Order: sequence, then structure tokens, then C-alpha cells
Amino acid sequence: MSTDLEIARATDLRPITEIAAKAGVPEEALVPYGRTKAKIDPDFIASLSGRPDGALVLVTGISPTPAGEGKTTTTIGLGDALQAAGRRTMICLREPSLGPCFGVKGGATGGGRAQVAPMEDINLHFTGDFHAITAANNLLAALVDNHIYWGNAQGIDPKRITWRRVLDMNDRALRSIVNGLGAGNGTTREDGFDITVASEVMAVLCLAADLHDLQARLGRIIVATRKDGSYVTAADIKADGAMAVLLRDALAPNLVQTLEATPALVHGGPFANIAHGCNSRIATGLGLKLADIVVTEAGFGADLGGEKFLDIKSRIAGLKPACAVVVATARALKMHGGVARSALGAEDPAAVARGVSNLLQHVENMQRFGLPVVVALNRFTSDTNAEIAVVRSALADIGVDMALCTHWSDGAAGAAELARAVIDLIDAGAARFAPIYPDELPLLEKIRTIATTIYRATDIDVAPIAARKLRAYTAAGFGHLPICMAKTQYSFSADPSLLGAPTGHIIPIRDVRLSAGAGFVVAICGDIMTMPGLPRVPAAESITLDGNGEVVGLF
Repeated sequence: MSTDLEIARATDLRPITEIAAKAGVPEEALVPYGRTKAKIDPDFIASLSGRPDGALVLVTGISPTPAGEGKTTTTIGLGDALQAAGRRTMICLREPSLGPCFGVKGGATGGGRAQVAPMEDINLHFTGDFHAITAANNLLAALVDNHIYWGNAQGIDPKRITWRRVLDMNDRALRSIVNGLGAGNGTTREDGFDITVASEVMAVLCLAADLHDLQARLGRIIVATRKDGSYVTAADIKADGAMAVLLRDALAPNLVQTLEATPALVHGGPFANIAHGCNSRIATGLGLKLADIVVTEAGFGADLGGEKFLDIKSRIAGLKPACAVVVATARALKMHGGVARSALGAEDPAAVARGVSNLLQHVENMQRFGLPVVVALNRFTSDTNAEIAVVRSALADIGVDMALCTHWSDGAAGAAELARAVIDLIDAGAARFAPIYPDELPLLEKIRTIATTIYRATDIDVAPIAARKLRAYTAAGFGHLPICMAKTQYSFSADPSLLGAPTGHIIPIRDVRLSAGAGFVVAICGDIMTMPGLPRVPAAESITLDGNGEVVGLF
């Protein structure tokens, strides 16, 4: 069987000017990065403000296995199928992080015949957006420490610095470090690194409306607290301007193509278990101006990326999705039904029946936001008709359609059934989207609402330090902000081993962080880490160059 990389290389990609013309973008609005990728000029984006928006389709999924269930692949396959059906379509995706690429999941450009390309470029360095975000984040960290070194005019309490450095790599050794060791190297203090995709700078870039809004949000980032309890911002230490300069080019969305030449905007990349998990507001907004239908994905399960897309991104950007696609696989349903990972390829309709409760809860959660739903079942060669029938029957009982998908092997043709179902939902106009909590609800009650409504928890257990911070955030005028839950992606609970659709559990809130620039409050649940580690056998061990200097082992 050909690898994703081999399939991508065997495809003759169109010049990016041709893809842009298909999308309605003139050549003069492109900033080319080689023959097959380009950024789109912000002035052109601004010129489209008077156009009506197309329909927005959110692709999300069930609680995944460690390998993922194919949301990105489904997003691409669906986009190709909609384009083949005669609908002017734009795909909007996140950029891949190097951490998972060299860790366990591999790349994030789809797979098989449902990929965005050039696959190697997108997965590795692309147009340098993540490097710019890393640099801007770490410039701010350097300026904070430098400010203290040269007299600390802002009165920063060195023990209450909250801004951390970042690196776009899984590196557990950097989670906790000590800064300033050695004579003349500044104040010695405990510090640590997060992964770049968990940085507030990433969230700011993805939620900014334009360059002006970008710099304003950067300036609002809180970096530390004074001894009197007041906050110190990036603007206070005059960091916002230089950060915006570093991010100016990165703010422009990236245009690429699928293997079937459907235009795709790949821009921004916050993780969905420790950040808000959606591509940039600018890219989604541009897609809606250019296309009849925009297909976008939100990371991990609908309890994470899906909920955050609807409660954070849609709230901030004024988006109104027309429908949701929930992606599932028989192997994941068997895992939620109690089957060991080593046996997921064996036929087991009874385990599928037990695990389907996870799928049904994700579907019901999307319906709680007022969205009509269709389920995309990604078919593997090991799936049997009996297992598929179990899923279809369970969904029929709640009046939800299921489309069997084979776009990995068949491209657009393998997602034609899904495209027809999505078009029917859009044309029916039944969406009545609304977030699940209002702005004015207190922060603590917003967290409780997510936990009890989406996770089906009995309640939350808030650590004293988190409760104190929430009260302080409210007193400082941040009580209206939405909540970004940082939680394991493998379970509705905070325990990754508690599979299926658990009820009666308690969600532990061990800490909270104020992301004043991004415009949300992060609630950290259980043992979730903001800097992942590498697995026992990292994917990096299989990635190398062949005798011709070509990348091999990337997947």
C-alpha cells in the first residue's frame, strides 16, 4: 500500500495561481511561497467585507483513539466531494505542529487521496508562521526578564511571573526549569516551557480580526502580577509593537490545494485539548466570502474542539454554522466498548454497540447548540457490515443520518454520500445556533455548565488557588470572557481511562489561567500538560532523507 507521502508525490499539483483563480483570488493578491503555496494579501481580504457569507460546516468527532479518527481527512474528502457536486467550496484547516509530527500522530494534512498539499512543506516548516509565533512569544519572555534586570520600573513580582517560554516540540524536560542561574544572568526563578500551539500568542493570532486587532490583543496579554495584586501587560513593558512586527506576515492566511485541486486555507494551529483548537478567524472569514460552502474542522472530540469552536471562536467572530459533521470509526467505538487496542481490528458488533454511547453523546452535544448533525463513519477494510449496521441503527433511533465514507482510498467519490447529506442539511436551513452559556454568566458557572452539560459530570471540584484566581479575574473586569477547557481528549471525564459515556464523575479544576489577549479563561482539568512528551518510540526515529535528499518516513 502506498504511503500518504507517496500518494501526494504522485499527484501533479496545479500552480497556486490557478488554485487562487478558482477561489476568486486575483494573482496580484498573492504573496507566493514557491509554485504551490502562497499567502493572501490582507488588503484584498479587507476589500471583501461587503460580500455575503457562504454556509459554514463544522467537522468534529468522537473521543478519539491515540491515532485519531480522521477529522482532517474527512474535512478534505468532504470539501472535494462538495466541489465535485458543483458547490464552490473552500476548506479551512489548522497548520500542523512539529511536536505531534515527530511524536506519535504524525502529520496533519489528511491521508490517502484526501490530502492537502504540498504535504512535506505543510507538515514541516510551511510559511514560517509557527516560527514567528515562537519568536514573538519568547521575545515577550525575554523583555519581561530584561525589564526586571534593568530596575523593574513596573514593580513586577518575580515570584508571580505567569508568562512562559514556548517551543514547537514535544519536550517534557522543559516543563519545569530554573532561569537566571550564574552570576549576572538575571533573577533566579522557576519557569517552564509550553508547546507553541498552546501559547496565548497562537490563540491571539487565530482570533485577531486584522493587524490593528492583533496588536491590541498582544498588548492586553498579562505577563505578571505586581506585589499589590495588579496585572502587568505586554503593553506595559512596550512589547506589543515588536511582537506585532514579528507576526505581521504570519497573520496572512496560507492558500494551498487538495490532491483534487480544491482550494484550502491552512492557517493557525492551536491544540484542542490545551487551547481552543480551531484555525484562524481571518482564514474562516475569508473562506466564507469566497465560497458557497466552507468546511472547517475543530480538533479532537466535539467535547473539546467542537465546544470551543462554538463557545469561543463563533462567539468572538460572529460565526453561525449551518450544520455539524461528527466523525467516527468502528475501531474507536470498539475501544469505547471495552476492547483492547491490540484487538480493535477484529469483528465485534457487541463492542460497537456498547461504545456507540460515546458517539451519541457527541451528537446530542452538537444538537444542544442548535446544529443539525450528520455522522461520517470512516470505513476501514477490517470493518464489517454487522458493525456498520449497529451504528446506523443507533443513529436512526435518534433521527440522525449516517454516511459511510471511503475518501482515504477513493477521494471525492468516497465522500459523495456525506456531501449529499451536508447539502441537504444546509438547504433545509434548520440551524438555530446559540452558545450554551451567556457572556454574563459568572466564570465559575460557565465552567460548571460545560462540565455538567457537555461532559455529563455531576459537578466540578475547584482547587482553592483556582477559585481565588477566578474571583480576582472577575474583580478585574474579565468575568464576561468565555472558558477554554484544558482536558484530556480521550474521555468526557478528566480521566483518560474512563471511556464510553461516563456519568456521575467530577471534573477537577486544578488551576486557571487568564488569556486576556486571546479573550478567554483557561480551566486546567486534572493532569493535562501544556507541554507534551514524546512516546517510547517517536515517529522522528523513522523520518530521514533518502539517497536523493527526499524526505521518507513522514506520515
